[in-house]
Amino acid sequence: MEDSMPVSLPGVCNSSRPLGKTAYTNFCLSGKLAKIIYFCFVLISTYLALTFWRKKKHTQNTFKMTMSSSSSLIKFENLQELKRLCHWGPIIALTVIAICSAMAILDSVLWYWPLDTTGGSINFIMLINWTVLILYNYFNAMFVGPGFIPLEWKPDDIQDTMYLQFCRVCQGYKAPRSHHCRKCNRCVMKMDHHCPWINNCCGHQNHAYFTYFLLLAPLGCIHASIVFIMTMYSQLYDKVSFGWSSVKIDMSALKKDQRPIIPFGLSAFAATLFALGLALGTTIAVGMLFFIQMKVILRNKTSIEAWIEEKAKDRIQYYQTGEEFIFPYDLNSKWENFKQVFSWSGTPEGDGIHWPVRDKCHQHTLTIEQLKQKADKRVRSIQYRVIEDYNGAYCPLNKGLKTFFTTPCTEEPRIKLRKGETIFATRGLKRWMYGDKVLDEEQIKAGVRIRGWFPRRCVEKCLYDKASDLLANEEKKDR
Repeated sequence: MEDSMPVSLPGVCNSSRPLGKTAYTNFCLSGKLAKIIYFCFVLISTYLALTFWRKKKHTQNTFKMTMSSSSSLIKFENLQELKRLCHWGPIIALTVIAICSAMAILDSVLWYWPLDTTGGSINFIMLINWTVLILYNYFNAMFVGPGFIPLEWKPDDIQDTMYLQFCRVCQGYKAPRSHHCRKCNRCVMKMDHHCPWINNCCGHQNHAYFTYFLLLAPLGCIHASIVFIMTMYSQLYDKVSFGWSSVKIDMSALKKDQRPIIPFGLSAFAATLFALGLALGTTIAVGMLFFIQMKVILRNKTSIEAWIEEKAKDRIQYYQTGEEFIFPYDLNSKWENFKQVFSWSGTPEGDGIHWPVRDKCHQHTLTIEQLKQKADKRVRSIQYRVIEDYNGAYCPLNKGLKTFFTTPCTEEPRIKLRKGETIFATRGLKRWMYGDKVLDEEQIKAGVRIRGWFPRRCVEKCLYDKASDLLANEEKKDR
C-alpha cells in the first residue's frame, strides 16, 4: 500500500512568523467573540430562570402585582425558588452545560466549521438549539417543581384516613403515591426522588421536564463530543502522527481561510480535551439515568414505588402469607403508562392525589401495603444501646479508616449519639446502621423524630427484649 500524501489543512497555521498587527487585531476580535458567546449563554440562562420562576409563582398565585402611577412593581412573597440556584448541584450542572456549549461553539466557529459555509451555519444553529432546549427543561424541572400536597390535607371521606399515613411535619395525611421529603420539608405528589442537580424533588408536575432534560443532555453532549474530536483531529493532523497511514479525511471543504483568527495552540487543545471529557462523562452518567427513568415510567411507577413493590414481595415471602400484591397503577399498557407522564401540553394527567388504577385494585392498595411494611419494620427493629459518642460527621476520622471510607453514599442525615442513649435500628451496612433514636415524652408530643445513620461500632445490641418499650414508642414512630 502506498503511503498517504501529506494533507495541508486549511485550519492550521503553518507559518512560524510572529503575529503582526492584523493578526493581533484578529486575536482581539476572537476574544470579543468568546465574550459575546459567554454573555449570550448567561442571558439565556437568566431569562429562562426568571421566566419559569415567574411561571411557577403565577400558577400558585404566590406573587402580587401592584400598579402605581409611576411604575409597575412586582412584589414576590417567596424568594425561596431563586435560592435553589445557590446550591452545589445547580452550580455544577450549569457549569458543565456552559463549558460544553461554549467550547463546542468556539471550536466550530474558529477551527472546525466556520459560519461562511452552509454546513457550518446549520451546525451552529443546532448547537444553540441544544443549549436552549436543555436549559428550558432544566429550569422547568427546577422551578415548576414536583407539586406539593396542601398542608393539613385530609381525604374527602374521613374513613379513608385509616388507610393513610399521617405526617406530623405537614400536619396532614399523605395522599396516595406521596412521600415526605426531608430536603423540601413537604409531602411531594408522586415523589420519585430528590435530585441534587436541580435542588428539587422530581415528582408529579416536573417528571416529564426532568426526563426530557435527561434525554437532551446526552444528545447535546454527543454532538459536542463529535465537534471536539473533529476539531482536534483536523488541527493536529499535520502536526501529530496518528499512525493511520491508510486513513484519509479531506478537510479542505471545511475552511476557506488559510489562517484562523487565532492558532489552535496548547491552551485551546487543553480546553477542548477537558470539555470532551466532561461531555463524554455527562453522556454516560445522564444517559444511564434516562434509561432508568424510562424503565419505571413505562411501568407507571416511581423509584420509591419500585422499592416498595420489592419489599412487598420480600414481606410476603418471609411470612408465607400466601397473599398476592398487585401494583395498582400499572395500566397494563406501556403507551397508557407513558401518557400518564408525557403530554402535548406539558401538564401531566391527574391532580396528583387521585390516580387511575387497574382491575382488582383501588386507590389505597399501595398505601395499605406501606402500612403493613411499616408495622413489619417495627417488629423487625432491634434495640441498641450507645456505648460511644458520635458527633454526626459524615466521614468521621476518629471511628477508624474502614468506617471513614465506607460511609453510606446518600444524603440521608447522620445523627449525633451520646453514651447511654437507646436506638431502634431498622437497617444497616457492614460498618454503618440506620435507626430511630428513642426520645423523651416532651419530644414525642412535639412531633420530634430523630433518625439517620451512625457507625456500628458506637452501639451494642441489648441482650434483653423490650417489647413494652417498643409498643410505648409506637405512637411516636407512626408518621
